[in-house]
Amino acid sequence: MSDLVYGFEPFCDVDSRLLILGSFPSVKSRAQSFYYGNPQNAFWRILSAFFKQPLPVSVEEKKLFLRRNKIALWDIVTSCEIVGSADSTIKNYSVADLKKVMDISPIEKIILNGGTAYKIFLKYYKNIAAPYIKLPSTSPANARAKDEEWCDELSRTFK
Repeated sequence: MSDLVYGFEPFCDVDSRLLILGSFPSVKSRAQSFYYGNPQNAFWRILSAFFKQPLPVSVEEKKLFLRRNKIALWDIVTSCEIVGSADSTIKNYSVADLKKVMDISPIEKIILNGGTAYKIFLKYYKNIAAPYIKLPSTSPANARAKDEEWCDELSRTFK
């Protein structure tokens, strides 16, 4: 039996309008102690291109980027047993209490980053008041092109 692994606390503040929910932090993210730490993950590249801002590299730059653009981050799974970074191996998981973010932030939309996040979200939160949408995973394990779908949705969110 594998050990329980813990994710991160939500990153949000009173100005956050968009909540992006992933599944669970990768090994590289856990090593950095912040979201989307694998440089091969398209997340930061897509967001910086959309907002026409420099690619944040350090954790502090990433936090400033999120605050400046009113984005909250969290993962739908807060702890689990997992092999490496593979979503397909997630088991015995605990689910995020989204009220923690919704009580602090005026969230207007939730983006689910990938199929695993979406599937678990629907199981527990399909009746949530905020509109939500599933987008293709930004993970390097997802080879399909995702930039256009992400940018289209971000355009609708940040009109």
